[in-house]
Amino acid sequence: MASRPVQKETSSRPHFLQFNNLACETAGGKVIFATDEWFAPARNLLKRDPPEFIASAFTEYGKWMDGWETRRKRIAGHDWCIIQLGVPGIIHGFDVDTSFFTGNYAPYTSIQAACLDQMPSFTLEGDRTGMAASPSQFEAVAQLYSDSWEELVPMIKLNPGYSESCHNYLNVTYPHRVTHIRLNIYPDGGIARLKVYGIGKTDWSTVSSQDLVDLVALVNGGVCVGYSDAHFGHPRNMIGLGRADNMGDGWETARRLDRPKVLKVNEKGILQVQGCEWAILRLGHPGIITKIESVVQCGPVTHVRLVIAPDGGVSRLRLWGRPVSNNLTHPQQISKL
Repeated sequence: MASRPVQKETSSRPHFLQFNNLACETAGGKVIFATDEWFAPARNLLKRDPPEFIASAFTEYGKWMDGWETRRKRIAGHDWCIIQLGVPGIIHGFDVDTSFFTGNYAPYTSIQAACLDQMPSFTLEGDRTGMAASPSQFEAVAQLYSDSWEELVPMIKLNPGYSESCHNYLNVTYPHRVTHIRLNIYPDGGIARLKVYGIGKTDWSTVSSQDLVDLVALVNGGVCVGYSDAHFGHPRNMIGLGRADNMGDGWETARRLDRPKVLKVNEKGILQVQGCEWAILRLGHPGIITKIESVVQCGPVTHVRLVIAPDGGVSRLRLWGRPVSNNLTHPQQISKL
């Protein structure tokens, strides 16, 4: 088995990678249509875990691949799929990851998007390896008129899935809420993962100022805007949905190298350590925070800075409060809670 090592943060990586993946399966993203899934089902695109390669793994249809892979096209057209975002929002960029797809990767792609008033009633269930869309599925998806959706990414050439070229980062400037995307590949082939980086967008006009809301939650537009260290896990994980699956689904820093060789306590029994790590998160809406784990009164605020000392990890951060007007004269932008 082979796995792709975690990439280190570099200044050359696009800024949008700090945002959350709105299409991830753990955020509720799902594939609702795919033209062909012969070698590997399209739902693999939305897996949270990095792609892996098992040289000896085969299915009855061919080589097992950890991604979406269609057959060699022998009819007119090209392959495509539709993804329903788990968290509707503003998209800032994509990572079209072709990891381990080398001689079989999709050579070109384009991406379209739409904000649908009603969620489609159809979806794909179960393992669809060896399957393709049926006439009735084509008829149902035609009602979405997805071929005329807004084009966020025009047709571009993709790079093969070698370690140095597998991440195809695509910046997007589109200031409108998106609920669904259409991923086109030309004419066929495979993609390991599709990550849709953005910020959740809630209609705050429907939320009462008396409602207690998790103001920093991913679904409500919370976003990480800075941090000191993310060696094992990015701070953006703290505002994800539900409880963390494991310690990898949270924020975790490296152990500080400046920690004392021998730890000591003071006269009060408090461990003496130096340094700290921090993360700054912007709330989805300004508000008065009334509850973290114990009740506090703080606000109105637009950002929070979470400090951990000296290092370690945090699974989830919930900031419960009541939204207030966006027209704040002197908001407490960084508040010590």
